[in-house]
Amino acid sequence: MTSLQSDGAADVRQIEAQAAPTRFARGWHCLGLTSDLGDGQPHAINAFGGKLVVFRGEDGKINVLDAYCRHMGGDLSDGEVKGNEIACPFHDWRWGGDGRCKQIPYSRRVPKLARTATWPTLDQDGMLFVWNDPEKKAPPAEVTIPHIEGVGSDTWTDWHWYTTVVDINCREIIDNVVDMAHFFYIHGGLPTGFKNVFEGHVATQYYKSDARPDLGKGEGAQILGTTSVASYYGPSFMIDELTYHYQHGDQRTVLLNCHYPIDANSFVLQYGIIVEKSDALPAEAATQMAVALGDFVKMGFEQDVAIWRRKARIDNPLLCEEDGPVYQLRRWYEQFYVDIADVTPDMVNRFEFEIDTARPREAWMKEVEANLAAGRLPKLVGLTK
Repeated sequence: MTSLQSDGAADVRQIEAQAAPTRFARGWHCLGLTSDLGDGQPHAINAFGGKLVVFRGEDGKINVLDAYCRHMGGDLSDGEVKGNEIACPFHDWRWGGDGRCKQIPYSRRVPKLARTATWPTLDQDGMLFVWNDPEKKAPPAEVTIPHIEGVGSDTWTDWHWYTTVVDINCREIIDNVVDMAHFFYIHGGLPTGFKNVFEGHVATQYYKSDARPDLGKGEGAQILGTTSVASYYGPSFMIDELTYHYQHGDQRTVLLNCHYPIDANSFVLQYGIIVEKSDALPAEAATQMAVALGDFVKMGFEQDVAIWRRKARIDNPLLCEEDGPVYQLRRWYEQFYVDIADVTPDMVNRFEFEIDTARPREAWMKEVEANLAAGRLPKLVGLTK
């Protein structure tokens, strides 16, 4: 445990922080787009404190195995896909998607113990998921990832996808589910409604915002505000039904926010967006909007990352009434880090909390009006100085 304190100030609130857990969350984790990982070549993924190899065999099935060959430790991600197997570059041992060594070209027989670790996979909506469970149990049907409306149809764009590495424990990104105030101070939002609902393996954020007049007017159609319903399905995969409101009408999008841990102190953050097409927004224009909105979202995540890189890990945050249910969220999140037998009702029972936005909005509008009167932009991380 770490503690930051001032000399002679016994009543000062101390920051408490246990080391980040070395156990990795139970649940489905998105490794990326199937189009990138299922091209017939082996792909290396550093995740869950180790290394995986992803490959698609000639039968079309995508497989995920531990990357290191159980023979002499060769890296299978440096090998070659041969038929439905991944061949080790060291001695050409052929490993199937079921984890069994299928053949050794120079040997008469394969040892009975020639098995390696496999990872259950889910190939859905253009994404590849793997199931992680320290107890090595199969994924329950009730915690699967829901299908996303519009993916793969003619009425929505393809995914516009981003990936980045963040060198901090992944709990930091989960805290954003309840953090209304950071939308104003970090992202330039003006929240008008904010509510959380946790139940079972799902944590949802309901968010509404207006555009801030002190941010100036850029090129193109002006956003009047947003409406968002964003749900984590398990510990690492969020689907956000995000609607942008314009003077000429609403624009529906789906934003994904997902991650998988590299180790206890780093994770791969991925996010993607699709945009609904319409008569007013045909295919090419919708794709251009997906790129533009994706870049806008990218800017927002970069602002978060800038904060995460310099902040302290804190297990006992000091909160005010408008900060939202941080401790309840973390209790919900804890269910993924304990054995199934140790999951308690307070981790999964339904919990609702809605923040009264009247007082924050009153204070924020005074700041907006002061900025407008002074002709200055608000100070936002990574955007203004």
